[in-house]
Formats: sequence, C-alpha cells, structure tokens
Amino acid sequence: MALAFLLGRFSSRVMKSGEHIFPEAALEALADQNIPYTVLGKATYEQQVAALRGTFPTPV
Repeated sequence: MALAFLLGRFSSRVMKSGEHIFPEAALEALADQNIPYTVLGKATYEQQVAALRGTFPTPV
C-alpha cells in the first residue's frame, strides 16, 4: 500500500535487490496518511549512484 501511494507522488530509485530509495519527504507523506512503513536506514552515496546506474561498481 505504501509503495503504491509513493510511486505516484515521489521520484524513487529501485535497487537491484528490490529495495526502493525515496526522499525523506516521502516518509512525512506516509506518516500524514497513517500508512505504516519500515526504514532500513539512509542510503549511502554508493547505493544512490548504483540505483541510477542499475548496478554496484566493482571494487578496484
């Protein structure tokens, strides 16, 4: 339910693992609508870039 609500209202990134990255404002919108959600933590810069590229960079 939360995902369907957010997808039409906020831009997001989907990780290869299936996790979704949303802006923090999306959490406020969920709280305003009394929709339960779970936060796994803030996305790292590497996770955000990987979501844009569609894969994690290989270590050097």
